[in-house]
Amino acid sequence: MGTSKYFFAVDLGATSGRTIIGSLSQGKLVLEELTRFDNQLIEANGHYYWDILALYWEVVKGLRLAHARHLPIQSIGIDTWGCDFVFVTPDGQILGNPMAYRDPHTMGTMDTYYNKVLPKQVVYDKTGIQFMNFNSLFQLYQMRCDGNLALQGANKVLFIPDALSYLLTGKAVCEYTVASTSQLLNPTSKDLDTDLLASVGLRRDQFGPMTSPATRIGELTPDVQKLTGLGPVPVIAVAGHDTASAVAAVPAKDHRFAYLSSGTWSLMGIETPNAIINANSFAKNFTNEGGIEGTTRFLKNICGMWIYERCRKEWPEVQGLSHSELQCEAMQQEAFRSLINPDDALFANPTSMVDAIRTYCLRTHQPVPEGHAAYCRCIFDSLALRYRQVFTWLKEFANFDIDVLHIIGGGSKNEYLDQFTANSCGVTVLAGPQEGTAIGNVMLQAKSSGDVADVWEMRRIIAQSIELKRFDPHDREAWDAAYERYLRITNTPMTH
Repeated sequence: MGTSKYFFAVDLGATSGRTIIGSLSQGKLVLEELTRFDNQLIEANGHYYWDILALYWEVVKGLRLAHARHLPIQSIGIDTWGCDFVFVTPDGQILGNPMAYRDPHTMGTMDTYYNKVLPKQVVYDKTGIQFMNFNSLFQLYQMRCDGNLALQGANKVLFIPDALSYLLTGKAVCEYTVASTSQLLNPTSKDLDTDLLASVGLRRDQFGPMTSPATRIGELTPDVQKLTGLGPVPVIAVAGHDTASAVAAVPAKDHRFAYLSSGTWSLMGIETPNAIINANSFAKNFTNEGGIEGTTRFLKNICGMWIYERCRKEWPEVQGLSHSELQCEAMQQEAFRSLINPDDALFANPTSMVDAIRTYCLRTHQPVPEGHAAYCRCIFDSLALRYRQVFTWLKEFANFDIDVLHIIGGGSKNEYLDQFTANSCGVTVLAGPQEGTAIGNVMLQAKSSGDVADVWEMRRIIAQSIELKRFDPHDREAWDAAYERYLRITNTPMTH
């Protein structure tokens, strides 16, 4: 790769994982995927689990391959999804597989918690985190109510990236960004809230020390060194939450930006020095998650390409078409003929997404789309208009003018939707990088090693390493009229 220094990134999602090598050379970043593997959700005894030891073994296999290729790894960093956790026994052993956030045991738990323990407003004021039934707070509360023996026997509670780092190093930490998703962390004190911990029967000493991104955790244990053939390679706490790593990779020039992490789900937000917790953020269910260098990611979850992907699976006639071909067909359809609220409860997880769109259109007295291209156009138009709604709210919260919207992640490849988003929001859109999470992981390791000074140098290098595509807004009158109609059509209670 033209350099003697390499960074090993582990990027784990809820369906698959990857190990990646990143290197810096002449002010540019280069990535190479080493391994890719499935992350299977395991159903057993009425619950859903992750196989934490299988994930650990995939990390070991990736490290073995790096050793076999004689790559002098500078450090290792791990990012994953949030909210889930592993229990560790007093003698340091993993106590069973972690339960997955998709497990239905927390359905209805939030209301029970608010009624019996702490009111909803109190929890939001303490944490600034949006309300989702799978937040760690509610998982732990339900486990406590159910008499979960693993929880009762836990000496330590480790979030998923911290658990994998623990298996590599023997060191238990609590990385800040992933801890912030739990609804147990107070963004003002920047530590776990003892009242919330007590409400689920836990103490602060059952978690590791709070650790900021780009901090050295430890080095590979002698046992892992034998397994991999490597020496005492340092393991770095990167931004352990995958979205935090992705936002760290936004190639912004200054702080006057918003971001849209676009994939199956979309996350739109801004980077702020402090959490924004007030009556308005509570009413609109915005969340305050930990960022890098002490910042807060103030954002809102939006249903992203999920609706499109689910519809696509229902159309046998499009299985031979590429995404670009299908999207091109959609562009030949009449604009704004039918609009939906992508975040309506109808679209959460229906048996048929096509039927859900049909039902929504009938319910709101709109024409039902005819054919797959018309359905796609409905989805893309509606997503861009929903993005505008959330972007409008962000501008109200921000204490700066937002000059640009950066779209990162796999969804940034949809250039039609990129342009629609620019048109709808009335702001310049810069699309890329697609591999934001892995890039952020690698660059935070580079920061830890002293190869970059801060997030702004990271972002300059990223901007020099990728091709950004620019989309300037146009057709403003048409989009303004469509937005007014969208607001009338979607004038129903929001579910989140």
